[in-house]
Amino acid sequence: MTVDRPMEYLLSILSELRKLPNETEWVEFKHNKAEPEEIGEYISALSNSAALLGKVNAWLVWGVDNNTHDVIGTIFKPALTKVGNEELESWLLRLLSPKINFRFHPVQVDDNPVVLLEIGAAFRHPVQFKSIEYIRVGSYKKKLKDFPEKERELWKVFDQIPFERGLTAQNISGDEVLRLLDYPAYFDLLELPLPDGRAAILDALNQDDLIRPGASGYWDITNLGAVLFAKRLEDFSAVKRKAVRVVHYKGRGRTETLREQAGGKGYAGGFKSLIDFIMTLVPTNEIIEKALRKNLPMFPELAVRELVANALIHQDFFITGTGPMVEIFDDRMEITNPGEPLVDPRRFVDTPPKSRNEALASLMRRFRICEERGSGVDKVVSQVELFQLPAPLFEVPNGFTRTVLFAYRPLSEMDKSDRVRACYLHACLKWVMRDFLTNASLRERFGVAEKNKAAVSRYIREAVDEGVVKPVDEAASRKMMKYVPYWA
Repeated sequence: MTVDRPMEYLLSILSELRKLPNETEWVEFKHNKAEPEEIGEYISALSNSAALLGKVNAWLVWGVDNNTHDVIGTIFKPALTKVGNEELESWLLRLLSPKINFRFHPVQVDDNPVVLLEIGAAFRHPVQFKSIEYIRVGSYKKKLKDFPEKERELWKVFDQIPFERGLTAQNISGDEVLRLLDYPAYFDLLELPLPDGRAAILDALNQDDLIRPGASGYWDITNLGAVLFAKRLEDFSAVKRKAVRVVHYKGRGRTETLREQAGGKGYAGGFKSLIDFIMTLVPTNEIIEKALRKNLPMFPELAVRELVANALIHQDFFITGTGPMVEIFDDRMEITNPGEPLVDPRRFVDTPPKSRNEALASLMRRFRICEERGSGVDKVVSQVELFQLPAPLFEVPNGFTRTVLFAYRPLSEMDKSDRVRACYLHACLKWVMRDFLTNASLRERFGVAEKNKAAVSRYIREAVDEGVVKPVDEAASRKMMKYVPYWA
């Protein structure tokens, strides 16, 4: 939800909340009443109302009089409260869906203990407690289903606000912004000199919507700013689960892990070191070239770089509790991100990508971390063909997007599905180059001698029979046959 809150900030928030003339749809005051069930319902109601009203957070406060807003203290101690044998915070989190961010903040006002519960605004879906959605109507907590007009408005809000525009830290000082964000990396990636003075640096970050002016001279950090340039993603609970996990396994299965590491920095600031780390784990193949031996990585770095960048850019940030993952096996690499693609995976090569995260994609292109729109997967397929690897596999398993890069296998060890996939992607690559798949071009792709062109003709027929490629002119002679993807 936010960075750690200093006591000074929490006391200033409490002061501002007490100045409100009445309870609002995003603020509730209590004395001692702290029934766990009711707290869960309030989290749902206040979170949904905060989203509806464009607030970053909602607040539930114990120790303040409901009418006068005087500080009267409370006996409620959330850290010591349990439901059965389960801690209150863990119990609430388990019963909330989706898993939104909330945090209890005990503070002391003179001799009076006060507890503030900071609740992140709902995103993408209304928040439920025990499968029921709540909303605030004035200062009352109600079931959302009983107010269909508010439910419609709430869904309209979710449809209009992309993840990047959300705020992950609110009303922090300029010094705190510079402490939390790797601003030198921002200027390095743009190949710009570091400006003189804090004000100029903050203004530049503001221009790219990495931060925004907050209240009273303070600043807000956007999700975009945190996910790209956080010095430590774990400082921002809205994005800390979006760190890239890299897992290196022994063998071809997931039973034995050799090494596992989660990225700690923002995507842009940490991208180079992430790719360097992945490539150090990739096995190498020894090749002999003009009597010289040299080791080359099993997978082309350009392809790895582009696919990892795609996983970061096109993920669905609203799927909580998971992030991009790179898994390295002896015979393949699997790159997975949460969210199904907005483009048919069979059309990745020829169709310009549609991104849920356009601001993120735009900046990543400006930083030259990914290719220009629509050319990335083309380069992946081209590199795979250059290395004469089996064709990559694009999958959509259970709400995720996965790309599999395979280690080198001779053509004799590729099965029919490998050959058909390679033939189809070769035809797609030729099509975007305004060219055609031919027996000669496929021989070159597979590294097959001309004397074995009959075997390559069989591979093309397999692809035609599977319906993934088709002849340009079925009446053409065998030597003149050209093929295009099925959709061309």
